[in-house]
Amino acid sequence: MNQLALFRQLAARLSTSWSGLADKPLETPEATLYALWFYVTGQPKAVAQSLELQELPHLGEKELTHLYALIAERLKGTPLAHITGRQSFMGIEMLSTPAALIPRKETELLGMAALEKAYSLATECGVLNIIDLCTGSGNIGLALANLGPRCKIFGADLAAEAIHLAQQNAEYLKLTSQVKFRVGNLFVPFDTEEFWGRVDLITCNPPYIPSAKIKELPAEIGDYEPTLAFDGGPFGLSILLRLLSESPRFLKPGSWLCFEVGLGQGEFIARKVSRNNHFTQLETVRDQQGNIRVILAQNKGQLL
Repeated sequence: MNQLALFRQLAARLSTSWSGLADKPLETPEATLYALWFYVTGQPKAVAQSLELQELPHLGEKELTHLYALIAERLKGTPLAHITGRQSFMGIEMLSTPAALIPRKETELLGMAALEKAYSLATECGVLNIIDLCTGSGNIGLALANLGPRCKIFGADLAAEAIHLAQQNAEYLKLTSQVKFRVGNLFVPFDTEEFWGRVDLITCNPPYIPSAKIKELPAEIGDYEPTLAFDGGPFGLSILLRLLSESPRFLKPGSWLCFEVGLGQGEFIARKVSRNNHFTQLETVRDQQGNIRVILAQNKGQLL
């Protein structure tokens, strides 16, 4: 059987048992098979990059056996990014492990909004100082370093395992001179004069799922990704509210706080921002369904 016919046969088999997640729209049965196919031939690629490679490598008996095993593993619920060790974010291929949240397509809304603000600020500030909180695998900070204007980026996460992965990603993308990572709870690693009132942009994709709902997550998420990356406290708002109260201490006058919010939280958090005397301007970004998913707040400039 030629490779294309084999691919079609396996894709059809995969489709009959498929149950993909809405927050991973690129992971169709065909795209997943592409990624696994290239992985077993020693060419690990994120699913988006796999789709760009149209010619299928030849599979020997050993590779085919391995492919069958990986298809079975994927159907049992193991995330594709954990099998291939790769995930695409804003068009950039990054390393992925169970140590941190797998970057989501929806978070690209935050990444693109932050990138736009970075370019706008760069016209006035030159080299930017950026803090990326709850950095996880480092995807937002590294994307800004890779795609944005000249900047120094400092990422932080409470999980040491996540910071180790973020550092590996910085090495993988050759950005270690531009992006530095620290272990710590939100702003704690930056609570010094070096950062007070000197940050141009703060980004954050925080945990925002209520604690009681963590157990309701699909098994592919709850069983494989770190709970710490999802648990936002009793109402899912703990980290979001801390961002609003603590960030003005670090932001320059006219600088921006950009963060993601969960479904149903946008209107409430937007009202909190509009009533916060430390912020002078509010912007929101909505998803295709009209839900507020990103909030951007401009600092007035009072140093607390």
